[in-house]
Amino acid sequence: MSRRSFHRAPEAERRHDLIEATLDCIAEAGLQGATVRQIAIKAGVTAGLIRHYFTSKEQILQEAYRVVIARLTEKAERVTGTPDERLRSFIVINLTEPVANSRSLSLWASFISRVSVDPELAAIHREGYLGFRNALEGLLADFLASRGLDAAPARCRSLAIAINGLLDGLWLEGCLAGELFEESELVSTALSSIEALIGQPIAPAA
Repeated sequence: MSRRSFHRAPEAERRHDLIEATLDCIAEAGLQGATVRQIAIKAGVTAGLIRHYFTSKEQILQEAYRVVIARLTEKAERVTGTPDERLRSFIVINLTEPVANSRSLSLWASFISRVSVDPELAAIHREGYLGFRNALEGLLADFLASRGLDAAPARCRSLAIAINGLLDGLWLEGCLAGELFEESELVSTALSSIEALIGQPIAPAA
């Protein structure tokens, strides 16, 4: 296990560094392997310093999961451009690096195995899912409205649920066996499938 070079830093930065060390441990050895001792070794600090910032292993794991969820969603939620460009970018971002890679999958899989039995992780997961879906609903509403089509909340919600499921499945396939697909094949599959769902072509980027 490689050790991070730890330095004196403001509290926010130090917490960030400890969370990064936690994610490194989880990616390498799963949640069970991310002990306070191993996190301390990875971060190059004492276990006592970790307990100064986090009251328990459970708390640092919760904060680490928030970071995982944020990294899977934040880029997609900040897309810009026309309604078509923003919807297309949202799709592409979710199926390409760095959102879709083996490390993201390893971290997600480690946490998802605990979501059903840990209320705190379940709440974080739900918050992340709803934030992602709400962002997608907004993109769909703008896209449909720009074409004078039905952009009612109920329709956008239904489409967002279906599209989210489609993206999740393709993301999982790409992370697990990306070498089985040609370059951009999963993105092309997603775009054509989503166009069929919404009944409209999504214009390519200018």
